[in-house]
Amino acid sequence: MELISLPLVLVLISNIHSGQTEESPKPVVSVDPDKQLFRGETVTLRCDIQDTGDTEWTYSWTVEKTNNRNIITQCNTQECKINNIHHTDSGKYTCRGKIRGQNTEMSDAVTLTVSSDKPQTVLSVSPQQWLTEGDSVTLMCEVINSSTGWTFSWFTVQSPSSVNKYDYELVSNSGGGSKGIYTVSSVTVKHTGVYMCRAERGDPVYHTEYSNTQTLWITGVSRSVSLIIIPDRSQHFSSESLYLSCEDHSKSTGWTVRRYTDKLKPCSSSDWRSTETTSTCTIRYPGTSDTGVYWCQSESGEKLHPVNISVHYVGVILDSPVHPVTEGDPLTLHCLYRYKKPSNLRTEFYKDGFLLQSQTTGDMMIIPTVSKSHEGFYYCKYPERGESSKSWISHHVFDLFLAPAVVVQQQQKLSVSLSCQSTAEHQSDIRSETD
Repeated sequence: MELISLPLVLVLISNIHSGQTEESPKPVVSVDPDKQLFRGETVTLRCDIQDTGDTEWTYSWTVEKTNNRNIITQCNTQECKINNIHHTDSGKYTCRGKIRGQNTEMSDAVTLTVSSDKPQTVLSVSPQQWLTEGDSVTLMCEVINSSTGWTFSWFTVQSPSSVNKYDYELVSNSGGGSKGIYTVSSVTVKHTGVYMCRAERGDPVYHTEYSNTQTLWITGVSRSVSLIIIPDRSQHFSSESLYLSCEDHSKSTGWTVRRYTDKLKPCSSSDWRSTETTSTCTIRYPGTSDTGVYWCQSESGEKLHPVNISVHYVGVILDSPVHPVTEGDPLTLHCLYRYKKPSNLRTEFYKDGFLLQSQTTGDMMIIPTVSKSHEGFYYCKYPERGESSKSWISHHVFDLFLAPAVVVQQQQKLSVSLSCQSTAEHQSDIRSETD
């Protein structure tokens, strides 16, 4: 009798053991766009149940805040969308599925952290803001305290359309995580300007604040317009008047002197120190508030000849060229002290932080033949009196060539037309006739 009943007992034990080890599925919560969120964003939580083909699931959502767990009554589907999120929505979110009266396990918690502030973007420039035509530059836009899901846009700041209201022109956009990269491989003068960036993500679209401004100043050569500065240097003492003029060699109109100090504005101001005509600007008593970048701008917005001008009440300044130096030409720098300088005072000249020359016999340094390698930030120092601010010195290539353009033979008379051109946009014609 005992031998007959033994298999039945084993079958029962096997069935009981099988029932005890069967597990219900465990959902997984995903988040779009990110667990790190900002006030006003929209976030979507999704509850996925793996290894099942059933479509009749119902869902429940809970959130734990400061050790209190609450059911989210407005969420009873696979996706839980929270619009216009607030910092009070921060917490640990979980979900559970139910089908035919059976509940799944509770999912692992996903923690949402909501900042009470709008997201901030930071714009940076590499390698530097002052460039020569043909150089490469990268503008990087980064969202602070965020990691993913952002699309980035870069803008140039245009002249104000009304009082204290500026227009923004889109120049590029790209996808990315928390950082976006905008690279110009070969800059031209048209890239001169004031730049900002902004990021967006989500549905509906959520924007960050505009970033800080960054400026790009591209030095080049133009045959049509010249920027005249008197005195002809980039650093000035406050005791001397400043005269700036846009001279248009093509006889067109509409060029004016513009400047950027803390914002874009005309060269003239509302005070009595400066006056402006159509193409000139005179600052009779310049102050440190006049320090900034000046250039010529057309009515259509074209910018030429950006020059960094700094004004100093006391101390030392560097007398250096305001415009690019032609390759192969000499470069002369002077170190100037506002007051009478002792004859034995030591003078030092630096480029990009490295000492180039130290002397007690004068205040001048000459580079006899300028090349691309001489581009950089220069300053000078009287160790007993102080040092000047830095000035960007660039160079350009004057590539003169002569090429035949037309050859015509008629009645034993040869006519040859030669065209002389340069990359500096200067052009002349030479005609020769021989019998």
